[in-house]
Amino acid sequence: MTDTQPAPRKSAISYEPDIGDGDADPGEVVWGWVPYEDDETQGKDRPVLVIGRKGGLLLCLMLTSKDHDRDEAQEARYGRHWMDVGTGGWDRQGRPSEVRLDRLIRMDPKDVRREGDALAREIFDDVIKAARDHLA
Repeated sequence: MTDTQPAPRKSAISYEPDIGDGDADPGEVVWGWVPYEDDETQGKDRPVLVIGRKGGLLLCLMLTSKDHDRDEAQEARYGRHWMDVGTGGWDRQGRPSEVRLDRLIRMDPKDVRREGDALAREIFDDVIKAARDHLA
């Protein structure tokens, strides 16, 4: 079960990565099924940054390797805001990633297919700060 919801309360956000424990922990990039915005019955397997937990679900922000810097103004007109987070073990090709700041995804932990890597604490904190401006 995956769905999008309003922003979580601050208390739901944490940074507790433990790569290799088999669990999706806040601060980790994991892979799971994410529904399309225009048709939630369809979607695709993609990386997401786990930012916290609430009610037994993971709170996540999706990642992409597509560069949205060149179309930033167009994306913002449609309410989509992105932030560069660099590279990490979640992308086997080593491509730079961006995280979407304005779409919170609630994901059942059993829908996580695999752990990728942990985001550096400093970058995680920057993402949370930026996302709060768009999810409020």
